[in-house]
Amino acid sequence: MTETMVDWRAEVRHLARQRDAVILAHNYQEPEIQDVADHVGDSLALSRIAATSDASTIVFAGVHFMAETAKILAPDKTVLIPDAAAGCSLADTINAEQLRAWKAEHPGAVVVAYVNTSAEVKAESDICCTSSNAVDVVESLPADREVLFLPDMFLGAHVRRVTGRENIHVWTGECHVHAGITPADLRERVAAEPEAEVMVHPECGCTTSALWLVANGDLPAERTHVLSTGGMLEQARRTTARKVLVATETGMLHQLRKANPRTEFEAVNSRAVCPYMKMITPEKLLRCLRDGVEEVTVDPEIAARARRAVERMVAIGSPSPVGE
Repeated sequence: MTETMVDWRAEVRHLARQRDAVILAHNYQEPEIQDVADHVGDSLALSRIAATSDASTIVFAGVHFMAETAKILAPDKTVLIPDAAAGCSLADTINAEQLRAWKAEHPGAVVVAYVNTSAEVKAESDICCTSSNAVDVVESLPADREVLFLPDMFLGAHVRRVTGRENIHVWTGECHVHAGITPADLRERVAAEPEAEVMVHPECGCTTSALWLVANGDLPAERTHVLSTGGMLEQARRTTARKVLVATETGMLHQLRKANPRTEFEAVNSRAVCPYMKMITPEKLLRCLRDGVEEVTVDPEIAARARRAVERMVAIGSPSPVGE
């Protein structure tokens, strides 16, 4: 670590204490942002931390919908994001008006919204999910109820496949970065590294291809894992493989390598970089803490409706099933 970076890190930590701020960083952030944060994780883990933190200020190093979710769960706290323009191509694939029209076509259906959505879309939903608990959320719903799953079509297809439910309707949205990790990318890397373990995020365009390679015998089932980023981290700690091929945004590699320095982790597609996540820079994080910008607000009425859906997501795993 350079002297300049040491000084930057020290100032970030000093300003965070001064502002009574907790810094949350998503797994796709730049390594230096991850290393200075109080907590690093996936959307579900960070949502739970935001809901229970004692800090008066939450600084969210991630994209805008994540900071919105923190504000929804912690309405009395100040929520800051280093760059409010850090959006999400997946969240942009559906708005509240489109969801209302879709609901009208399927009266009585349960709306399951991936957390990668705007507050307005969450407010129109019954329950939210992340990639780590999407299957659990859908399995908590009555089997005879139709489900509208949005907005990621690859995650939706994965949930339909795992649950075996045929009454799931899936919105045709995608994350441009994950969709860009193609079946051809995966097949090429697997052919070049036939002994490697493979971890695939369910948002990826190559998820179905990974399962096809398993069914075809080109990939052993015990070395092929479809996992959320949190699940990838758990698997990284367990694996004894020499090399693991990782199909997700490349920022995840930093946490995997820290978790298991004995294993070599390589991206299936090294170009899978989210430009929105990378908008959060060290300079912007410092400015955020120093000047208290940029504050994230959510209309109280929308927040109240969205909170019900998000809290149901956070509570999944408790004894009371959702939707009964």
